[in-house]
Amino acid sequence: MTFISNGPDDGPLFLFAHGAGAPSDSNFMERIAIGLADKGILVIRFNFDYMQQRIQTGSKRPPERAPKLINQFETIINQLTEKSNRPLVIGGKSMGGRMASLVASKYQENGLMVIKGVACLGFPFHPAGKPQKLRTEHFDSVKSQQLIIQGTRDKLGSFEEVKDYHLPDDIKWAWLEDGDHDFKPRVKSGFTHEQHINTTIEHLAGFIKQTLSV
Repeated sequence: MTFISNGPDDGPLFLFAHGAGAPSDSNFMERIAIGLADKGILVIRFNFDYMQQRIQTGSKRPPERAPKLINQFETIINQLTEKSNRPLVIGGKSMGGRMASLVASKYQENGLMVIKGVACLGFPFHPAGKPQKLRTEHFDSVKSQQLIIQGTRDKLGSFEEVKDYHLPDDIKWAWLEDGDHDFKPRVKSGFTHEQHINTTIEHLAGFIKQTLSV
């Protein structure tokens, strides 16, 4: 497994997973990771196996099913923490954030007590065009602190949709006005993508530091 590391080795640790369609070194992942590193956070990125095979072969492999992705995520956490039992926050972009929250929802049974928080950037609350197929049943089982950063017009979970989901009250939210699934607002909104990326970094850095008591 190849990792991309940004930030000081002794900084609070954030394990950051990519979304379904773009790898760990995509522009979005890079901007967030470097922004967090500049705030003293150690960010570790990785590619799920299917994505690494895409890169190596040029094939358009779809993501593997959730159980395999969860298992890969858990293996990486164990690799990073087995010697020091170092606490960390896990999270990711879209699918990566969903996998992180699923890992955290079962951490009491799999022994991953090092997980102190989960941060999801653009959570895919339902598949595209299928708002009735919710992916929210596991949230009540997450005992770690949770942060979700979401664009208000995200097609996989807009503000108008999510407000009626009856999710746990202790989830921390950061809503990006007029942002889409990649946090891009329309020009007429008066906001810019750069502003929303910077806001994301601020919220995420504060959450990681608070969660790990730095």
